[in-house]
Amino acid sequence: MAPTLTSLAPWLLLTGLIASLSAYVALDLGKRMRSAELAEGRQWLLGSGLAWGTGVWSVHVLSMSFESLPYPVGYHPVGVFSAWLAAVGVGMAGFRTVGQHDITLTGVLGAAGGVGLGLVATQLVAMLSMGLQPGFSWDGPGLLQALLAGIGGSTFGLGLWFYGRNQPDSRVPWNMVSALSMGIAVLVSQEGVMNAAGLTGQVGSAYRDVLPSSAIVSLASVGTLMFVLAMLVSSRLEEHTRESLSQAKTELRHQSQRDPLTRLANRAAFELRLDEVSRLADVAQTRLALLYIDIDGFKPINDSYGHPVGDSILRAVAARLGSVAGPGDLPVRLSADEFLLLVVDNPSRGDVAQRAAALLELLNQPFQIESRDTREVVLTASMGVAMYPDDGGAAKLLANADAAMNAAKGAGGSTYCFYEPRMSTGAREQVDLLNDLRRALANRELELYYQPKVHAPSGEITGAEALMRWHHPTRGMISPAVFIPIAERFGLINPLGNWVIDEACRQARAWRDEGLRMRVAVNLSVYQLRQADLAERIGEALQRYNINPKLLTCEITESVAMEDAVETMKVFDRLAQVGVHISIDDFGTGYSSLSYLRKLPAEELKIDRSFVQDLGINEDAERVVDAVIKLAQALQLKVVAEGVETEQQYAILRALGCDELQGYLFAKPMSARTLSLWAMNDIGPKDMDFRESLYGDTRMAELH
Repeated sequence: MAPTLTSLAPWLLLTGLIASLSAYVALDLGKRMRSAELAEGRQWLLGSGLAWGTGVWSVHVLSMSFESLPYPVGYHPVGVFSAWLAAVGVGMAGFRTVGQHDITLTGVLGAAGGVGLGLVATQLVAMLSMGLQPGFSWDGPGLLQALLAGIGGSTFGLGLWFYGRNQPDSRVPWNMVSALSMGIAVLVSQEGVMNAAGLTGQVGSAYRDVLPSSAIVSLASVGTLMFVLAMLVSSRLEEHTRESLSQAKTELRHQSQRDPLTRLANRAAFELRLDEVSRLADVAQTRLALLYIDIDGFKPINDSYGHPVGDSILRAVAARLGSVAGPGDLPVRLSADEFLLLVVDNPSRGDVAQRAAALLELLNQPFQIESRDTREVVLTASMGVAMYPDDGGAAKLLANADAAMNAAKGAGGSTYCFYEPRMSTGAREQVDLLNDLRRALANRELELYYQPKVHAPSGEITGAEALMRWHHPTRGMISPAVFIPIAERFGLINPLGNWVIDEACRQARAWRDEGLRMRVAVNLSVYQLRQADLAERIGEALQRYNINPKLLTCEITESVAMEDAVETMKVFDRLAQVGVHISIDDFGTGYSSLSYLRKLPAEELKIDRSFVQDLGINEDAERVVDAVIKLAQALQLKVVAEGVETEQQYAILRALGCDELQGYLFAKPMSARTLSLWAMNDIGPKDMDFRESLYGDTRMAELH
C-alpha cells in the first residue's frame, strides 16, 4: 500500500526541521571563522561540520524508519558510525568556504559540488551499513538524479547565503532561506538514493539484531534536535558574551582616550589621531596644523575661587575650543590648563592665523562664574602653532608647537606665534644644561660663594649669605639666574636646595674649627617649603656638623611666604622648633598680610634691592624704606637692606635705623676660602673688620 500524504506529513515535518535547522546552525557557526583566530576558527569549523553531519545522518535514519518495508532493519555499528563521520567531514570541507572573506563563483560551485556529492556518498555508506539481502541493485539514472538534486540544492542554498551576506540592510532573512534550501536538498537527495537502491526487492537486513533501527530513532530525532539546538544556543550565548566584552573594551578604550573633566580627547587619543592623519597627509601631500594653547594666569583662579570654579572654567574653555574645530579636527586637553587643536583640512598659514586669532578673541570673552556672587572672569591665552610637514615630522610637532607657545608667553601672552627653528634651539640648550646640572650635582662642580653682611652702625661684618655658583667645565661660570629656573622647571630644585643646606652647615663647621663663628644664611625656595621633611632635613644637617641652630638663617621671600599663608605658618613653626633664624626676604615686593606677618616666627626682614637702588633718587623709595624699618621695629624684627652700592645709600639706611647691610659697596660674593683668609689674615678692605663676637665662644646674646 502506497503511503498517503497524511502518513508522510510527520516524516516530512520532522526530517525537514532537522535538515533545515542543521543547515542553519552549520552556516551560523561557519561564518564565525571570518573574525576568529586560527585555533578558534578551527573550533567553529568543527562545530559547523558536526551540526551538518549529524543532521544528514539523522535524516537517513528517520527516512528508513518511516519507509514501509516488510522486514525489520538494522545497522552495523562501524558502518553507521562511518556514515556519520563521513557526513561530518563533508560538512567541514564544504562549509569552510562560509568563513572566507572573499568568495568567487568557482568557489561556490566547488563547495556546493562537494556538499552534494558528500550527501549522496554519506547516504550510500549508510545504506550499505544495513546489510540488506540479497543485495542492492542500483538504478544509475536514479543515483544521478539524487546527485544532481544534492548539488543543485547546495548550490542554490550557498549562493543565497553569499548573496545575503552582502545585503546587510535587507529585510529578507537570507540565512534562513539558504538553510531551508539546503534542507530540501538533503531530503530530495535522500529520497533519490532510497528509490535508486531498490528497497522493495530486498528481503531482510543482516544486522537487524546487532543495532536495530528502532534503537537509534530516538537518538536520531530527539537527540539530534537537542544537540543542534544546544549548539545554536551555546553559539548565540558566546556571541552575546563576545559582543558584550567587545562593547566593554570599546567603551574602556573610549574612556581611556577622553579627559574626564572636559570630555575632550586626551594625549593618548591625540597621538593615535596624529599618527593616522599624518600618514594620510603624506599620501595626499597635504598639510596639518597644531595649535598649542596655554591659559595665562589660570592658577590664581583656583587659588582665589577654588577648584570647582576652576573646573567649570576649564569646561567652558573646552566648549569654546570645540566650537571652532572643523570636521575632522581634534580638540584636546593636554594637561591642567593646556589644550591642543589639531587642524586636518590642509590649512595654509593664513588659514591657521585667522583660526588662531578667532580662538584668542573667543577665549578673551568673559567667563561667568558662580561663587558667593555671580561675577565675570576675563582670561587670556598664549598660543603656539606648528605646521606639518613644514615644521618637522609628527614626532616633533607637539614639541615645536610647545616651543612656539613659550615664545608667545615670553612675548607677554594673549597672542600666538608660529614655530621657528630658533625656538627649539633654546629648548635643546635647556635640556643639555639640565643634564650637565645633574652631573654637576653628582660630581661636586657646584660651589657656595658668600656675600658678607655688615652691621650698619659699626661697619663690622656679622655674617654672610650663601649664594650658589656653578663652574661648568666648558662654559665657565654659569649664573644662578640661568640654571635655577631650569632646576625648578625640571624638578631638580629640591636636590639642589638640600645640597645647599648641607654644604652651608659643613662650611660653618669648617669655619668654626678655624676659630671663626660665622652665621650663614641660605635661601629656601617654594619647592623646598612643600617638602614635608624640610625641618627634619635641616635639623639633621645641623646635628651632623654640630652647629648651633642660631648660626643658620633661613631666608624665605615674601611672595613665597604669602602664597599659602596657612601652610607657610606650619612650616615656619617647624623651623622655629628646630631653632634656626628665620628671615623674610625681598620684603615690599609681595602682598603681606600684617596679621599673618605678626604671627610668623620670623626674626628679620630684608628690604628688596629695588627700593635700596632708588634711595637718594626717589623720595617715594625712601618713604617706603622708612615705613618698612618702622614696621619691623614695631614688630621687634631686625632689618637688613640688600643691594647697597653707594655711600649715599649707606648713609640714608644708617640714618633710618637699618640694622644690617649687604651689597657690592662692602664686598662681592666670594669663595669660602677667600672669606677665611680675609677674616684670619686681614687681607680685605682696611675699613672693615669682623665682629669680635665671631671669634670667641658662641654665646646666644652675641648671635643677635
